[in-house]
Amino acid sequence: MATPIKRIEKDFLLKVLYDEQIPLMYLRNRTEYILYVEKPAKTEIFLKADRPIIGLKPKRKLDLIFDYRGQIISFVVDVVSVKDERILADAPEFLYKNLDRSFSRVTTPHDMQVQLTFRGDRYSLNYPRISEYEAEEMGNFMNNLDSRNLSGLIEQMAAWIKGYANGYKLVIFRDVKPTTTEERIISETGKTFYIPSTQNSFPDVDPYPKKRIITIDMFKRYLESTGVDIAYIDDAISRYLKAKYDAGFFSDLWVPLLFQEYVIGYIHIWINKEGKLPFDYGVIDTLYQFAKVLAFSLKQNGYFEKGRLKNEPFEGKVVDISASGLLFAYPHSNRSSSLLPDSELSVKLIAPKRIISANARIVRRYKDHTTGYFGCRFLDMAPEDMRFLFEYIYGKPFTDTDAVFLAGQV
Repeated sequence: MATPIKRIEKDFLLKVLYDEQIPLMYLRNRTEYILYVEKPAKTEIFLKADRPIIGLKPKRKLDLIFDYRGQIISFVVDVVSVKDERILADAPEFLYKNLDRSFSRVTTPHDMQVQLTFRGDRYSLNYPRISEYEAEEMGNFMNNLDSRNLSGLIEQMAAWIKGYANGYKLVIFRDVKPTTTEERIISETGKTFYIPSTQNSFPDVDPYPKKRIITIDMFKRYLESTGVDIAYIDDAISRYLKAKYDAGFFSDLWVPLLFQEYVIGYIHIWINKEGKLPFDYGVIDTLYQFAKVLAFSLKQNGYFEKGRLKNEPFEGKVVDISASGLLFAYPHSNRSSSLLPDSELSVKLIAPKRIISANARIVRRYKDHTTGYFGCRFLDMAPEDMRFLFEYIYGKPFTDTDAVFLAGQV
């Protein structure tokens, strides 16, 4: 992942760019320009290009990269003024290393069209929505389960739960809306509500790489969002846990049912009698898998069919492109709200001499008041298409030297 460079190191590198006259590379309209820093950078940076950059104007951005002792560094500057080959720009706020894209980004060639289509089925459903996308990946858990037999799955889950809990409840947010504290927080976050022991507290940390648990800090933020004064949050948590314990709950677990970006319900299990161990992460893992299979089974049984959307190609405004991905913009709409990280798209790149078809995954998104911006990584582009795209957007043959210089991680 791209890592911002700390201020002291950033200042050092900007100084080195001038002192050692390290070349900066800028790619525009399939042309490579080499720039050098003319004066020590302070609040502004003075650059000189090897020739005038065609089409560059004030208020435009320059996406620059350079190689410092084998480490590729990138930064972006806002152009203040341009006169021939000399450029004045605001000094960069951040420099980045450990770039997570494989090749340098450039402005999309004017004669290229890009068509995008959602991969797989997409839905517009009347369930709580979160800002993440849950892919349908069952793994080996499905080996001994019949996903089409919904009632059979529920019976198998109930039988398994009896070995670890005294009771359970399966709720679908079809005819009911989230009302309790637990229902609201899992429907807002899409994460598991877990109290190992009501005589202690919530987990301090989430051990899962892709975060899955509501930690104590998350619960505090939720309480604050509901109007609890920050000075009384610890007391509110203590009273909440005491009320749970007094009601007979010793260990409590609520696992959301996730379908794409929707929280369609939850599985609640609890211990309210002596003789069973508190829930641990192994219980969470298995119940989480049951939740995924149940959501998949509901889909297979046509539960969401009325909300299925027609998959039609659409054109986003491509901001920039590289040999490994692209960044596109799309106005705020129902479609853009479905463009979530981990969503996959089919991409068709239409150039005058070739049409390239590939799949891409959205890896990041951000937005302003009117538009969403979506960074995509190509997944399975054929080597010959990759070579063509490289030579088409960068305007030069693909060589080993270019691969080393343009690679995000060397």
